Amino acid sequence: MDATRREALASLAGMSGVAAFSFGAYCQTADPTTPITTVKPAAAPVASLAAFDATKGEYVLPPLPYKSDELEPVIDKATMELHHGKHHAAYVAGANRALKELAGIRDGGDAGLVRHWARELSFHLGGHVNHTLFWNMMAPAGKGGGGEPTGALIAAIRRDFGSFDKFVAHFKANALQVEGGGWGWLVLDTLSKRLVLIQMESQQDRFIAGAVPILGVDVWEHAYYLKYQNKRSEYVDAFMKVVNWRFCEQLFDAAVA
Repeated sequence: MDATRREALASLAGMSGVAAFSFGAYCQTADPTTPITTVKPAAAPVASLAAFDATKGEYVLPPLPYKSDELEPVIDKATMELHHGKHHAAYVAGANRALKELAGIRDGGDAGLVRHWARELSFHLGGHVNHTLFWNMMAPAGKGGGGEPTGALIAAIRRDFGSFDKFVAHFKANALQVEGGGWGWLVLDTLSKRLVLIQMESQQDRFIAGAVPILGVDVWEHAYYLKYQNKRSEYVDAFMKVVNWRFCEQLFDAAVA
């Protein structure tokens, strides 16, 4: 594993809030004392994990793991460019600003603002991690997108939902019923070691501590409004055609290892 990838994984694993649940679990082993830098992660595109610049100590916008038009017709090029280049970039900037403001408070700033900037960090860092996962949870049709999972993940889905079709129906209903902006997540509950479907409001609210994201769909309007307008159900239906199940399998396998 090259140094750049190792640094990116280590830094992401150390994030607070939802970030820790996302990438900490991605590199998790049965031995919690094992240093994260020595853990061999599941294979994934190096560029897709380059979400933190360790030399600068700043979060950075990772490049998409495919061209912005490669998810068409499911997700159009214009939406991808706005979603990634504007919305995701704003989360990166917000997370970096929150960290700087909190550092300033530790150096003698107004401690009464800790609550404000802690919330800002939770929201923006949550958005950064969610989207870094989201881009990798999709792939162009014919290049890994769509179909069904295999291996241990499909076995767990059948065990915990009855069948893949029942899971898909539940996943869609869960995403459609998120109030306002948020996410629908398939996660591994680390207490029961079972898969469950939960909702996230905003970029961090209502997520279960310790849960490991396996598959998520962004249902903020900015994720689909240009093409689908207010038809969230059509967007979620189409999303299933580009799910990168191989990446989801890697997340699951690493979480249960």
